[in-house]
Amino acid sequence: MTSTQDSTTANRTYATVNPFTGETEREFDALPGDQVTAVVDRAHTAFLDWRTRSVADRAAVVGRAADLMLERTDAFAALITTEMGKRIQEAAGEVQLAASILRYYADHAEEFLAERTIQVMKGEAVVVNEPTGVLLAIEPWNYPLYQVVRVAGPNLTLGNTVLLKHAENNPQCALALEELFRDAGAPEGVYTNLFLNISDVETVIAHPAVQGVTLTGSEKAGSAVASLAGKHLKKSVLELGGSDPFVVLDTPDLGRTVKAATMGRMANTGQACIAAKRIIVLADVYDDFVAGMQQAFSGFTPGDPADPATTLGPLSTEKAAQELHAQIQDAVEKGATVLAGGGRPEHAGAFVEATLLADVTPDMRAYSEELFGPAAVIYKVQTEDDAVALANDSSYGLSAVVYSGDAERARGVADRLESGMVWINQPSGSSPELPFGGVKRSGYGRELSELGMFEFANRRLVRTLPATR
Repeated sequence: MTSTQDSTTANRTYATVNPFTGETEREFDALPGDQVTAVVDRAHTAFLDWRTRSVADRAAVVGRAADLMLERTDAFAALITTEMGKRIQEAAGEVQLAASILRYYADHAEEFLAERTIQVMKGEAVVVNEPTGVLLAIEPWNYPLYQVVRVAGPNLTLGNTVLLKHAENNPQCALALEELFRDAGAPEGVYTNLFLNISDVETVIAHPAVQGVTLTGSEKAGSAVASLAGKHLKKSVLELGGSDPFVVLDTPDLGRTVKAATMGRMANTGQACIAAKRIIVLADVYDDFVAGMQQAFSGFTPGDPADPATTLGPLSTEKAAQELHAQIQDAVEKGATVLAGGGRPEHAGAFVEATLLADVTPDMRAYSEELFGPAAVIYKVQTEDDAVALANDSSYGLSAVVYSGDAERARGVADRLESGMVWINQPSGSSPELPFGGVKRSGYGRELSELGMFEFANRRLVRTLPATR
């Protein structure tokens, strides 16, 4: 398996730019357009053999990749921190989560892919789970390992082959993943990194061997990819943005709930689709809760993400920091109250202060747009109905959180929220066995869990009747 960069004939578009130092550390050339088809052909040739191998053989490769990833935790974590600024402890945690996903599919693939019997009046009927072909995965920078293995784990064990177009600022993570699967025993073409120009994405999707495309990213990118997939009649799965509500009905343990809301907002420097971006608090507990959040947000200080003592890392790029700060400024200029932060610290790097806003109104960008970084909006509401209405007043529907000392009350509110996932008395998160995905403009389809095995599977019916004599 070979990487796909070419240093002589393509435009240089993939680069490691350290968001803490601002320095460009490595650059890679995109694959020339006239070489794209050959790479897809190679993935298709690999698929024709890979699909014939037993599930156990394919699972063994994925399981070996899980083991190797854990052995390389320090190296992978360092790459993540260098390329997108994740604090080193969180980067190591991402490595462990990614490895657990690979291990999950290696251990459960045979169970998930076993044929299913359908009860019929006469004869037999079974559903056989089969791979479909080559897949294109377009993945983001914020979780450069985790997002990729959510696709690679289930689909490689299923028997599909995977082409990865990673984010332009994560080239070394992309290459390290390709090396990982090669070292784990994946034949050439089974998993291939593509340093692909945006202009060549349609070439890949249109290729007859490509049977599907999955993307995690922005609404704009998702709309463009879904349009191309529809044009060429290819299956697509999209995991897009989120502006997730964190609803506090009551707080029997104020400190615990404040800590959960803070962690839910500030993990990965707030650069998570399922982060708690809109904190909705009933009036009875609002004042105490705000005081706790102010104290918590004021405790974050910027620093080197490679230093374990750092509590606030940089955003992934200077452009991202400027965009988030512009959203905050727009709110402030239109009357929002800054409860904590609000500015950019006097510190080199792509930093934005941990920011808590109140009195945000629908005319402000912060009301309807996703804030992708260390900034949250807090709202006071009078009733559960008000909380539900505000939580659902969003074009997004990825995840949601409800906190209450009364589990029945919390479940009643949770069942009224428009989201693909809801968490009661814990922040939104992810685990291999739990399905992940959203509704509304947060996308469609599911990753992880048993459901993640079947988005790009042919669930073929085989119906048998007794021979006529």
